[in-house]
Amino acid sequence: MKEAMQEAYPQMSGAIWQERHLRTLNEQFPEGQIGVRVNGELAGCALSIIVDYTAFDEKHTYREITGDFTFRTHTPSGNKLYGIDIFFRPKYRGLRLGRRLYDYRKELAEKLNLRGIVFGGRIPNYHQYAEEMSPREYIDAVRRKEIHDPVLDFQLSNDFHPAKVIKGYLEGDKESQEYAVLLEWDNVYYERQEARTALKKSVVRLGLVQWQMRLYRDLDELMQQVEFFVDAVSGYRADFALFPEFFNAPLMSEFNHLSESEAIRMLAGHTDEIARRFAELAISYNINIITGSMPELVEGTLFKVGYLCRRDGGVERFVKLHVTPDEARVWGLQGGSGLKAFDTDCGRIGILICYDVEFPELSRLLAQDGIDILFVPFLTDTQNGYSRVRHCAQARAIENECYVAIAGSVGNLPKVHNMDIQYAQSVVFTPCDFSFPTNGIKAEATPNTEMILIADVDIDLLRELNQLGSVRNLKDRRTDLYQVVRKD
Repeated sequence: MKEAMQEAYPQMSGAIWQERHLRTLNEQFPEGQIGVRVNGELAGCALSIIVDYTAFDEKHTYREITGDFTFRTHTPSGNKLYGIDIFFRPKYRGLRLGRRLYDYRKELAEKLNLRGIVFGGRIPNYHQYAEEMSPREYIDAVRRKEIHDPVLDFQLSNDFHPAKVIKGYLEGDKESQEYAVLLEWDNVYYERQEARTALKKSVVRLGLVQWQMRLYRDLDELMQQVEFFVDAVSGYRADFALFPEFFNAPLMSEFNHLSESEAIRMLAGHTDEIARRFAELAISYNINIITGSMPELVEGTLFKVGYLCRRDGGVERFVKLHVTPDEARVWGLQGGSGLKAFDTDCGRIGILICYDVEFPELSRLLAQDGIDILFVPFLTDTQNGYSRVRHCAQARAIENECYVAIAGSVGNLPKVHNMDIQYAQSVVFTPCDFSFPTNGIKAEATPNTEMILIADVDIDLLRELNQLGSVRNLKDRRTDLYQVVRKD
């Protein structure tokens, strides 16, 4: 190792580790010390420790992070893997061996459930440009490929992102002018340790209800049909049941002698009772239910709302934010306010009602809140209306690296004004990359037929996509040019 380091650092004799240092590292944290041999010869090494990163200032020095080279800063219960060193003999550079060592470090961070990897990266070519540009300008030029820096180029190509420039990091590093770039890699598989034991599912089963519009005598008969579908979906051990937008519209038939705006306000009188019964079904059938949407009167204003009924008894409300021109003109519906992601026992989800999915800012905000699955209950009368919802929903899956499930209603309602015909094909969309279907469709129902659609989605595949995808839509956004922000 000494010989390899002397070849790797010919200008930095002070950087050569002593045998006692290496023995200490290997005794304290053997898994963190890894080497590569080529034809029996040591080609390179990577050395690391675990630290409680909250105990260090971001402007720390190399001497501080290593405990004055004693490595007493190694903390097995810490939260980050800290890269102490990585080096290769010059003759073995360019063979992508470094990538193997970094992949090993990433796997180790995942195995040990650490938040990520961090280290101070040298910028050995900076001394050539120090008089004409600052370290930050130099880093930007390296990122734009205007300047080649053998160390920083390598780190960036291995998914590490610069977090800060540290002055005076490594004593005697004249090539870097003693500057270093604090580089970080986040472990997307990290799970925060909680006091209570919890089973986090990787594969989540979705049950989509493609609902047939038909006349019902009363609320009890409608809820009997609802329970039939909940029972059927639960029988397949689904984690979620998704109902369409405005599935309870058939109950307006008894108010068909009134104007459309009056009839829908009468229908709103059933909403509280329907939500209560859904909550009971969620508990009874051990399934999370997304109720679709229903009209609701709040202090004289009409909204479309739905409920997430968790199988543990919890209930949360969501509201349609964008109403269509027809909904506003015929029924007097108003768009609501408030957008949030929901935590469930199967991960974080988002819910957008029909027209809302055609506004990409909403799903982007939900993606920034960390959702894995976006549910879209919808109602469309014609095929072109359905196509708008479908294509926008598929775009949301690609651009936000999440699964999107849409469920709608089919059939006719001749005795309900403004609800004559329905067109739907329920679908589960995925991102488009190697781990997913090539067309981005996990499963789809038969068009205009009453049925349920069952599909399994693997949340871990989203984590891999986020780090290793052919394209990385969430990471590659030009946040230096634009951003989507939420208004309070």
